[in-house]
Amino acid sequence: MSIVMTGGGTGGHLTIIKAVKEELLDENLIYIGSTKGQDQAWFKEDKQFKSTYFLQTQGVVNQGILGKFKSIYMLIKATIKARKILKESNAKVVFCVGGFSAAPTAFASKLLKIPLVIHEQNASIGSLNRILRPYAKAFISSYEDDSPIKAYPIKKEFFNKSRVREEIKTIIFLGGSQGAVAINRLALSLAPTLKDKKIKIIHQAGERNIEEVKKEYKALGIDAEVFGFTNRLSDYMQQADFAIARSGASTLWELSAIACPTLYIPYPYAAGDHQFYNAKFLVDQGVAWIMRENEIDTQKVLSLLDENLKEKSQKLQKMIERDGALQVAKLLKNIYKN
Repeated sequence: MSIVMTGGGTGGHLTIIKAVKEELLDENLIYIGSTKGQDQAWFKEDKQFKSTYFLQTQGVVNQGILGKFKSIYMLIKATIKARKILKESNAKVVFCVGGFSAAPTAFASKLLKIPLVIHEQNASIGSLNRILRPYAKAFISSYEDDSPIKAYPIKKEFFNKSRVREEIKTIIFLGGSQGAVAINRLALSLAPTLKDKKIKIIHQAGERNIEEVKKEYKALGIDAEVFGFTNRLSDYMQQADFAIARSGASTLWELSAIACPTLYIPYPYAAGDHQFYNAKFLVDQGVAWIMRENEIDTQKVLSLLDENLKEKSQKLQKMIERDGALQVAKLLKNIYKN
């Protein structure tokens, strides 16, 4: 018997699986993802999974007519393969985090009448999860009042490094491992003022932009810590007293867990504008700020440096539950054993 985990394509989906599986150390786990996206990089060599499978799939959204037909054909073939894997592994529950990687296994679970548990990371529900929701045994979302679990699955290290901020000595700019041009430009435009204020800069510029951004800082005479992908993100977030970041779900909830007050600049082309609604969820509770990319104003950003960070930081510590991953794991175990 096994618990099957599926979904991915991007880190936002995969971080959920990573957090939840770490609470299922004694269970028989199987992962089914895609040959595209980041799935293989994250889990191909992960020994906690008894088996990992990567099926040939691609997204249907944002494809032309021929691309859509090809995607649907690949989906049908992958669903047949996923159905076979589920039967052979005697799957008792399928945990789906969405993304095109999840579609074959999620559809196969319904063909075999295997309970499906869905986790939606974003305030605006993804297209696949929206289709599957009526068929799910449980639909988990930290943004919805009727969710069986409200806590977001976050790795414990972010809670363990949480602290209350009172003044800004270090600021972190987070554009994701791929970088965000708008955030890079904003960081460089703010850098001289931050230097005058003796505020240290930590900057995730993106793998493709590291050298260019480093040169810009050097030309400004500023010693900033610049990186792209990192396994030390929680350390960098802990050092920071204030963040300016995209509002993908994993970044948003990790910054919240570590209690770092943040100005969110949503990626303007995210499906369903979900990054805006992710950030708005926190802004409505008075624990964050939001600014559209086309409305960036350096003076308004600088004015936030004088805001009451302590109040927001303390509110974040009180509102973010520590055991989201454990709660999801317990739900999966309960279905698995019954």
